Amino acid sequence: MHHADEITGTQQQAHHAVSPDHRRDGAGAAHRAELNLLLHAVPLDDFAWMLPKLTPVQLRLHDVLVEPGVPISHAWFVRSGLGSIIATEQEGGEVEVGTVGFEGFVGLPLLFGDDTLPNRVIVQVEGDGWRISADDFRRALDERPAVRAMSLRYAAYFTSQLSQSVACNRLHTLEERCARWLLMTHDRVHRVDFDLTHEFLSAMLGVRRAGVTVAMGTLQSAGLIRYTRGRIAVLDREKLEEVSCRCYRITQAALERLLGTPEIVGRDEMS
Repeated sequence: MHHADEITGTQQQAHHAVSPDHRRDGAGAAHRAELNLLLHAVPLDDFAWMLPKLTPVQLRLHDVLVEPGVPISHAWFVRSGLGSIIATEQEGGEVEVGTVGFEGFVGLPLLFGDDTLPNRVIVQVEGDGWRISADDFRRALDERPAVRAMSLRYAAYFTSQLSQSVACNRLHTLEERCARWLLMTHDRVHRVDFDLTHEFLSAMLGVRRAGVTVAMGTLQSAGLIRYTRGRIAVLDREKLEEVSCRCYRITQAALERLLGTPEIVGRDEMS
């Protein structure tokens, strides 16, 4: 495992035309184009205050964002891709207990006055995002009430996502749960296809890889997805939503209520 790399040089210029060097008059365009829902939802003045403190980063597969028990040095605002919160040292192996995408940030303990997490957070689907030092993020929370308010709304959404996942894992079929996780991941990557291994899916769903193979095969046979060598393409999103349990729609409703409609994601490009 390795750590996320800072975007430099021409990569910064290409980072959705957003650079930390934007002055106040340029922050408006950056704010309107921002893909992270939390940052997009804060008022422009607060976004402009934070922008010089945000460093663009590439989120590469298996990048480690947080180590268990180690002081959190940065908060990470995901713009695309997927961060996975992994409970380690379990008797049955590692298991995923939560995900973070474009809706929020990695480093939630910082919001509540803590500085460590008992779990590891790694990148499971590649993308990009912003990194801000823990000290600067604490300052934002202390000095910018709207940033704290939106961060708390994200925390409420994250809690809703976790509780719904517990219910889903207990009540619904593997095929329904698999469809739900594919939809949630599809929402976060901003493109039609993405890499997602059997190993990760089995950790997400808490089942053996053989069960994942059967569920993915069913969805592929129905023409909803294409799955080849760890790469998934969503072919019929509408039908995939029909196959999924209601948990996906419940979670999406909570997201839209707390952080706004994710229309900036560019769903047209994903269709």
